[in-house]
Amino acid sequence: MRITADNRFRKLIVIGDRLLIQPIKGNERTESGLYLPPGVQEKEKVQQGYVIKAGPGYAIPVPVEEEPWKSEEDQVKYVPLQAREGDLAIFLVSGATEVMYEGERYFIVPQGAILMLEREEEL
Repeated sequence: MRITADNRFRKLIVIGDRLLIQPIKGNERTESGLYLPPGVQEKEKVQQGYVIKAGPGYAIPVPVEEEPWKSEEDQVKYVPLQAREGDLAIFLVSGATEVMYEGERYFIVPQGAILMLEREEEL
């Protein structure tokens, strides 16, 4: 299968309460006209980006019951995350892990490091 823009993230599985976020490139110039070197923006404590993929959520422990009539699907349940794919997330960089995937920079961020979300749909 060829990797295209539509399916290149399909084979990635985000685990637990983590999110895959593509950071937004900040302005390279300040309001007064000063040009900022690339390292200045990367050292910010807070960044923003779009949620590309979200994990299933927080796992809920299921009591161990030896009942053969129960299906195997009932083994793990999750409390879903607030963040969804496509949300704009503002997050703490200190809680994030930077990764490179297919030549682009992304962050893997636990939901606890998310400060705020912006969603296009009305609440």
